[in-house]
Amino acid sequence: MDFRNFLILGQEIGLIVVFLVLFAFDLIASGKSRRGLYPLACLLFAAQTVLGFFPLPVGEAFGGLYINSNLTILMKNILNIATLIVFLQTYSWLHSENIEHRRGEFFTITLVTLLGMYIMVSAGNFMMLYIGMETASLPLACLAAFNKYKEKSAEAGVKYILISAFSSGILLFGLSFVYGSFGSLYFSDITFSGRDPLAILGLVFFFSGLGFKLSLVPFHLWAADVYEGAPTNVTAYLSVVSKGAAAFALLFALFKAFGTIQIVWEPIVWWLSVITITLGNLFALRQTDIKRFFAFSSISQAGYILLGIIAGNAQGMAATVYYMLVYVFSNLAVFGVISAVENASGGKTSIAAFNGLYKTNPVLSVIMMLAVFSLGGIPPFAGFFSKFLIFMAAASEGHYLLVFIALLNTVVSLYYYLLIVKAMFIKEGEAGAVNRFSMDNYNKAGMVLCTLGILITGILSCVYQSIGSISFGI
Repeated sequence: MDFRNFLILGQEIGLIVVFLVLFAFDLIASGKSRRGLYPLACLLFAAQTVLGFFPLPVGEAFGGLYINSNLTILMKNILNIATLIVFLQTYSWLHSENIEHRRGEFFTITLVTLLGMYIMVSAGNFMMLYIGMETASLPLACLAAFNKYKEKSAEAGVKYILISAFSSGILLFGLSFVYGSFGSLYFSDITFSGRDPLAILGLVFFFSGLGFKLSLVPFHLWAADVYEGAPTNVTAYLSVVSKGAAAFALLFALFKAFGTIQIVWEPIVWWLSVITITLGNLFALRQTDIKRFFAFSSISQAGYILLGIIAGNAQGMAATVYYMLVYVFSNLAVFGVISAVENASGGKTSIAAFNGLYKTNPVLSVIMMLAVFSLGGIPPFAGFFSKFLIFMAAASEGHYLLVFIALLNTVVSLYYYLLIVKAMFIKEGEAGAVNRFSMDNYNKAGMVLCTLGILITGILSCVYQSIGSISFGI
């Protein structure tokens, strides 16, 4: 056995070490010593996140099944940052009466899902990608149903596991066509010599399977119910980390395996982008529950991600990765505020619960405003630059009509994002509105990270330039 293969798996090995330490601590610790589990988890995972930015070996392992490049390392670092912020935002929830004794389960299950996402990002073979996807999906269903005494949470877990099984079956069906056409599932062996109907059908089924994970229209119907029913911090994880891993996996698969038939998948991505952005925005207008509201917002954001993918060049890849980085900070800031308000109000998640929030909690209101402005693409926040760059990438390949439709939808999204701002700053709080409260220090640290990300990643051009310098490094 060549142990150099394991050196390339540095981030995966580090994550497994963190998992084993937390698992052992949760198993052995008792009484007051169990209080140390939460800070230990945050500290260890913060170390894992920081170490990911140090130089790591790149190359292939296990005969090309696993590929590590500077770009895949960056993508894992983005997932790490998002997961760390989610951990910081869970303090109040994990110390609630019904959840406190299951803190260890939350951390270990979450780390297993992240390991699966690592594998998805570094897969050099379709079967490896599938194994990573299943490693991530099955524990995610457990997280969605983590509030097992709440009916909606149990419903969310059931719906997620059923949709995951359905999407996995579709994806595997497509991979069987790909294998039947080429006799291999390695990305490097997929070379089209013409319009092979069987291989194209395999591409369509494969795309549909990942479409469920990305909640693209028409594969989005599960998202609102699962986002509403799952614990808010799990919803944040689903909307950012899970979606990010699926987007990166789709990006790599289309560029590395199906890059030679871009003429085939380009119209599919074009139409999916249009209907995903449009329907996501239109359905968001009708929502009264803020978690369902941002579920449809998340669906719309997935459509914008496709604009970078459809470009099919280094500029599109850089814009997509940068868009995901900005989306991490913006969306997690939103869900951090939602989680804080939910915990302080006894579980309220209606938009009406945010009425008059500025008068009682001005700092949270300002953070929420910055986050929705960034999601809406208002300058000078990072979301403006991410949308501008992803529009530029699509326009560079002549997709002017697509960019125009996306711009019109951005105006629609600004309207419904401003409804949240109106509720916080203009509307009067009703009876039983959220009173003044103070967040725990961990959540404050998470909100500081999100706010800095929203403000700095757009202003510092070196962030996008560093991403652009390693684009197409796959």
